[in-house]
Amino acid sequence: MAFVLRLLQDKPIIVDVGKPPETTPDISLDFVVGMFAMAGVFLLAALVGSLVVAGVIVLMKRRRQRLTPDEPGHTTLRI
Repeated sequence: MAFVLRLLQDKPIIVDVGKPPETTPDISLDFVVGMFAMAGVFLLAALVGSLVVAGVIVLMKRRRQRLTPDEPGHTTLRI
């Protein structure tokens, strides 16, 4: 046992841990503004997409009404 302790004292174990990682900055105003800008882009894309779909639906209904004018529908009966 004494021999093992003597070996440990002669050759100490040195561990190099290196530099600690740099601290990350807190959330910045640029990040918050960018986050709201991205949300605005998504809302704008949703608005454009819904307007396109609504326009297609209106055009299809008008076309169907022109092709079959004798067929009554809820718009012609004004229900």
